[in-house]
Amino acid sequence: MRKVVLILGVPVDDLNMAEALARLDDFIVTGRSTGRVHQVATVNADFVVRSLDDPELRRILQEADMATPDGMPLVWGARLLGVHLEGRVTGADLVPALAALAAQKGYSLYLLGAAPGIAQRAADILVSRNPGLKIAGVYSPPYHSLLDVDEAMLAAVKAAQPDVLLVAFGNPKQEKWIGMHARRLGVPVSIGVGGTLDMIAGLTRRAPLWMQRAGLEWLYRLLQEPRRLWRRYVTDLLRFGPFFLRQWWVMRRGGGPSPVLPLSAPLLVQGTAILSVRGRLDVHNWPAFAATVEEVWAQTPYLIVNLAEAAFLDSTAMGGLVALSKHARDLGGALRLAAVPPAIARVLALMRLDRFFEVCQDVESALAAHRAAPEPAPPMQQGKWTVIRMPQRLDAATEPEMMAQCSAALAASPHLVLDFTPTFFLASAGLAALVKLSRQAREKGGELRIAGCSADCLRVIKLARLDGVLALFADVRAAIARAQ
Repeated sequence: MRKVVLILGVPVDDLNMAEALARLDDFIVTGRSTGRVHQVATVNADFVVRSLDDPELRRILQEADMATPDGMPLVWGARLLGVHLEGRVTGADLVPALAALAAQKGYSLYLLGAAPGIAQRAADILVSRNPGLKIAGVYSPPYHSLLDVDEAMLAAVKAAQPDVLLVAFGNPKQEKWIGMHARRLGVPVSIGVGGTLDMIAGLTRRAPLWMQRAGLEWLYRLLQEPRRLWRRYVTDLLRFGPFFLRQWWVMRRGGGPSPVLPLSAPLLVQGTAILSVRGRLDVHNWPAFAATVEEVWAQTPYLIVNLAEAAFLDSTAMGGLVALSKHARDLGGALRLAAVPPAIARVLALMRLDRFFEVCQDVESALAAHRAAPEPAPPMQQGKWTVIRMPQRLDAATEPEMMAQCSAALAASPHLVLDFTPTFFLASAGLAALVKLSRQAREKGGELRIAGCSADCLRVIKLARLDGVLALFADVRAAIARAQ
């Protein structure tokens, strides 16, 4: 079971380098045997700050299979929240260590990104340091928009069949690119590595060890690249500090020891397990709770956590629940929170987790939500407009089916309205599909209209600068009523 601490809504794994490598090894073995793909992020303060205003990035980090602490602000922040992280696992340390593991185990790496020649130089250095290391491929593509799919690049990676894909596009592009294409590529492990290839190749230098230990690596990097980094570091300082203090203030009760968690035995109802929490759930008694959930997974992937009598959740408990929710989805199930007390609900809202968890008024409504799992709705015809209801998640997993349904509708009539009312997560794969459908509709003399987007979906559209390209409406009625 993952040990996770939540920092500004982003779960960060509490592990050291040896544990991180062991998990990567397990990911590769699992991916080779089952075809499952795993996304890994090396999270620093900049990631966390960007995620505050980027719902897609925030969701990707929340659902990553592993998010290592890359940066002393996260280590210090965790300590203030009562969690002493095992250590800092930076991309600059992880990639060389992973190369050594790959050479030992016979795994292959693919280096994607960085400036021309840099990835190849980094690959040559890694091979020289690790005789026998297999480099499946190296590719430094020219700059292009995230939504412009480079089919040749995807084909090259897929044909190479690496065990690990290292993507050096910078955050958040690399994380979104991995989320967009990982399933199609089928690589067991994909890791966003930012400027790590530049460091390995010697283009940029690593801070002295004493500066790393003192948490001054950021200063060393700033002195090397002041023009590029000063604005980012100022923004991170102004956003991370005040927001973190808000989290610390609302979670300041989490520092003391806790008694053994009063936890009722799991109750199995209609294929769903119900766990009722009483009192505090925090770093001290989380292992007992997690062990109980492990027993639940053996029976069902559907879990309701009843918080009606819960008094407090600290950053470990909230981060752990995020990880459990992701694991439930991986198992084909779901985790729902029921009867959340107002004080805990306010913390969930502060951490943007009210947009991540499915929160139900009580256990009965949570059970009803499970029974009423939404079925794909057939297209509806309203005048000349075909209305298609979008899935709850429009991402790389659901985009192919959605695209096929919408393309078929456009073949019959070029006037299409997409109802986003049920959609809580819109990813770059979905954005690319919307651009394609809009182009198809125009080519046929019609129009694509988008209706009922949530605030998060609208934010994703605006960040991609598509709010001036796509026709957006408050709801389906407004989309249909608007004269052409």
